[in-house]
Amino acid sequence: MLLRQIERFLRQTDMPWTRFGRLAAQDPRFVADLRNGRMPRARTAARIEKFMRNYQENTHAH
Repeated sequence: MLLRQIERFLRQTDMPWTRFGRLAAQDPRFVADLRNGRMPRARTAARIEKFMRNYQENTHAH
């Protein structure tokens, strides 16, 4: 489930949920909306997953 992946990512990176939403979805309320039951489109979910993968790869590369 996407929200579970995001929650884990937020804990691992210590990133505020509003910053995540702004960076990953251009929507600071994205995570709050998911927590309230919003279901993202498949393309949006794929973009969010890609953001998390790339972010973690780039942070581990340093």
